Amino acid sequence: MREVFVIGSGMIPFGRFPQLMLEDFAGKAVSEALSDSGVDRKQIGMAVFSTSNGGRVAGQRVLRELSLTGMPIVNVENACAGGGTSLHVGWMAVASGLHDVVLVVGMEKMEKGLIPPNPGEYESFLGKTLPAKYALRASKHMQRYGLTKEQLAMVSVKNHRAGALNPNAHYQEEVTLEQVLLSRPVAEPLTLLQCCPTTDGAAALIIASAEVARRVGQKPVRIAASVLKSGIYRNPAKGQSASDDDLAERAGLAAYEMAGMQPSDVNVAEVHDAFTIGEILAYENLGFCPRGEGGRLVEEGVTSLGGRLPVNPSGGRLSLGHPLGATGVAQVVELSRQLQARSGARQVGGAKTALAHVQGGSTPGIGTGAATVHILTV
Repeated sequence: MREVFVIGSGMIPFGRFPQLMLEDFAGKAVSEALSDSGVDRKQIGMAVFSTSNGGRVAGQRVLRELSLTGMPIVNVENACAGGGTSLHVGWMAVASGLHDVVLVVGMEKMEKGLIPPNPGEYESFLGKTLPAKYALRASKHMQRYGLTKEQLAMVSVKNHRAGALNPNAHYQEEVTLEQVLLSRPVAEPLTLLQCCPTTDGAAALIIASAEVARRVGQKPVRIAASVLKSGIYRNPAKGQSASDDDLAERAGLAAYEMAGMQPSDVNVAEVHDAFTIGEILAYENLGFCPRGEGGRLVEEGVTSLGGRLPVNPSGGRLSLGHPLGATGVAQVVELSRQLQARSGARQVGGAKTALAHVQGGSTPGIGTGAATVHILTV
């Protein structure tokens, strides 16, 4: 397998654009990534697009507006893990030698309100929505390990503080611990400011072989590991139960093995914080701390900007926003720029290794869903 590098990145400011279609804004992220990479558009051998709500042949529709057509275009849907999946597909195309340059795009338009459940998710129709599912995970963690409501809320405070420094963030204002705790209840113990907003957005990457990367002006970022895992089916009728923690843990372990690294080698990370408990669990599932100590990690400032391991310097899903298909790509845009020292006021000093984790689509207890982990180095 060949080495694969990020050589260009692009992203539009995230927010709500009810008057716009995907074709109106996704192309801007593509154009920025192309300009950033310095490659001629004719060098792109393949394009991979991720969206959950974009409709049929979404990638073709976006590239048509840019007169960038004729190449193989793959459209990916994998719930919240879609963006990471599209990068994994593009990575395989370059690593295998099939293409030297690949365009990877994540994009989404979201509707206000709860994400509709998948067909057959009867528990969701009865009230076990995504917020409720994460709330149950939070309650379990509180009972088992002593996680506090204050520690949960600190994740939101931390990520909004970082988002206030990010001109691409949906929400660019800080919040206090009291504001988070007293915001509208959604699903006990989660409040409104502990849940990600519904957001429109697009992000794009140009990835390439080492030979191409050597010729570009911007410092290339190596993709040291690209891993996609899916849930392992468990049969509830036999008393079996699947775990979202197992899914993230397996993806992380495989990524560390591929990169020849350990969790302690990571200098900065973007993890899936659609709800505050999601970030706490990611610390533990990805090996940043022992099981049950995620709350302590955020309380002690370890994962804040300026801490030993800054997590979600973009503002995360809580502040940057969570346009489903765009999230995994946006994470790598953020991290590649961090490793290139291009992140301005939220720059993590001396970062050499970064990790991106995103997952979604799980049916509670059954073992569906997907997770991706990417490790980047310079």
